[in-house]
Amino acid sequence: MKRIASVIGLAPEHRAEYEELHANAWPGVLDRITRSNIRNYSIYRHGDLLFSYFEYVGDDFDADMQAMADDEETQRWWAICKPMQRPVDDRAEGEWWKDLPEVFHHD
Repeated sequence: MKRIASVIGLAPEHRAEYEELHANAWPGVLDRITRSNIRNYSIYRHGDLLFSYFEYVGDDFDADMQAMADDEETQRWWAICKPMQRPVDDRAEGEWWKDLPEVFHHD
């Protein structure tokens, strides 16, 4: 199992819309997340910063993420969410959400 955490900004004027959208996440998007071997997925908000955490339980992360990216319903979902998000300045090239290093874990 691989733990993944990341951050991205949220445009303040879209805070309520973003939270409402995620409170009523589309079943097809949730199904694709599950079929891509993602478990225990959460998004938290601190001011205008979003923090996501999930656990990947598959054995081919790149293929599972590509399957998610190729999914038409997920693409429609991202087309709604993406304009509300503001990537952080120090993200790596090609990242939308900035991956965070794990500095501590305890089971």
